[in-house]
Amino acid sequence: MSTPSPPPSPPSTKVAGIHPRLAPVAHTPAPPSQDARHPAPARPHNAPEDRLAGWISDLTTLQSLTERIGRTSTLRAAIEETLRAGAQLLGARRGLLALGGPADGQPPAGERLVGLGLDRSELGQWETVPRGSACHTRLLDGLAGGPGDGPASRGQSGRPTDPPDAAPRAPGETGETRQTGETRQAGAIREIGHHDIARAPGLHPRHRAVAARLGCAASYALPLAAEAPEPIGAVLWLFDQPGQPEPRQRQLLSRYLRQAARHIAGRQELGQARDALATVREELLPARLPRVPGVELAARQLVAPRGTPVCWDALALPDGGLGLAVGAAAEAGPAALAATGRLRAGLRAYAVMEGEDPVAVLADLELLLRLTEPGRPATALYGYAEPATRRLLVASAGHPPPLVVGERGAEFADTALSAPLNMLACWEAPSVGLELAQGETVLLYSEGLLRRAGGPLDAAFAGLRAAARGAPPAARAEPGALLDHLLAVLPAAHPGGEPADTVLLAARFG
Repeated sequence: MSTPSPPPSPPSTKVAGIHPRLAPVAHTPAPPSQDARHPAPARPHNAPEDRLAGWISDLTTLQSLTERIGRTSTLRAAIEETLRAGAQLLGARRGLLALGGPADGQPPAGERLVGLGLDRSELGQWETVPRGSACHTRLLDGLAGGPGDGPASRGQSGRPTDPPDAAPRAPGETGETRQTGETRQAGAIREIGHHDIARAPGLHPRHRAVAARLGCAASYALPLAAEAPEPIGAVLWLFDQPGQPEPRQRQLLSRYLRQAARHIAGRQELGQARDALATVREELLPARLPRVPGVELAARQLVAPRGTPVCWDALALPDGGLGLAVGAAAEAGPAALAATGRLRAGLRAYAVMEGEDPVAVLADLELLLRLTEPGRPATALYGYAEPATRRLLVASAGHPPPLVVGERGAEFADTALSAPLNMLACWEAPSVGLELAQGETVLLYSEGLLRRAGGPLDAAFAGLRAAARGAPPAARAEPGALLDHLLAVLPAAHPGGEPADTVLLAARFG
C-alpha cells in the first residue's frame, strides 16, 4: 500500500490536544567536511529522504494497527480495538463507535454503542443529543442538510457562504466545512469535525451542554463503511482541548478505517449467523410441556457455542401414556442441526404410531436415518410411561441411561449397552422396565451434563449421581428445583472437553 505525500504544514502550527506529526526516522549524519571553508550544503527541510522516512513510518504504523484488529475474534473486541487505534492516530483520549444497519440485522444492544474512556452514564448523555446535531448519528442517518446548511446560509450558487465577519478560510476549506464542520463527497457526509465545540455554529444547545459537562472541547467523526453502499457505523473521537487533526493523521485514519470496517462487518455477519442458528435450535424444541395426570414434568436446555445439537420431547399419547425422548447428533454444525430436527420429528411420529413399544420406535427411527441420513450416526433414548401404574419402559441407542432419584438416593437404570443409530447393519437392543415408587423422579439427559461433571466417563457418572443424592428434600419434591440444583452443582463444562448442548428432562411420578 503506497501513501501519497501529505501536504506540508506551517512549521509554527501547533494544535492543542492533538499529537504532533510523526517524527521522521533518524538518519546517520554525514561526516564533517575536512575543509572548513567549504561546509556541506544544508539539506532542504522537506528532502526526499525525509518524505520517504515519513512514508515508511506511516506504513509501519498502519500495518501494525491492521494486524492488531485482525487478531480480534469477537465483534466487541474489534470495536474496542478500532477505537483504541483511532485514538492513537489522532491523539484522542475518548471516543465512541455506533453501529447501525437494517432492522433485521441490528447488532446486540451492548454493541450498538461502545465507548472508549466513557462509562455507561456518559454514553447515555451522548445519546440524549438530538440526532440532527450529534456527529455519529448524522453520519449514520446521512442527512442531506446539516446544521447551518439551510437556505439562509446559501449564496446565489446554492452553496453555503461565509458570514461577513468570518475569518479567512484555511487552504482547502469551503463555506460548508466552515459552518457545518463536515466534508462531503458525492452528496454523502465524509467527515465531521468541530475544532471548538463551544463556538461551532449551528449545534444544538444540548450538544454543547453535554460536551461541556464531559469536558470535550473538540471532536472528529468518520463513517465506518465496508463494501455496502451505506455505512455500517460511525466513529467519533473526543478531545480535551480545541484543535483538529492534521491532514496526515486524517489520511492514515481513513486508510485504517477501511480495513477495520471490513473486519467489523465480517464479525457482525458472523454474530448474526450465530444468532440465527440459535433461533433455529430453539424453534426445533417443544414450545411447552404437556399436562399429564399423575406426572409432573420439567426441562432445561443450555446451548453451547459450536456444540453438538441435541433434541428432546415429552408427548402425551392417545392411549393416556407419556412418551419421553432425548436424542443427539454425533457432530456439530448447521447440517447436524438440521439432522437433529429430523431426528426429533421421526421420534415424535413413531411414538404416536407405536409408542408403547420403545424398541419398535427406535428400530423404525434407525431405518429412517439409514435412508435419509446415510453415514450420520445419532444417539437416542425413548421411554413409554404409564402414569397410573408408575411403570416406565425404556430403550436406548448409545445414549446415557436414565437416573432415578427418590428418597432412597439416586441410581442409574440398568439399560442394555447398544450402538448408536445408523452405525451397524441393523440396530437391536432390548427394552428395560422400571417400577417406580411414588414421588420418584426419572431424569433423562444428554451427554453434555456428563461433560459438566468432568473427568473420565466413570467419574462423570459418579459425579452426576453424587450431585443428585446431595439434593435437598425440597429439590427432590419438585422436578424443576431438582434440575436447577444439578446445574448449580455442575456449573461448567470440563476444561479441554468438546462443547455440547446440555438437556435435562425430569418426570416425577405422584
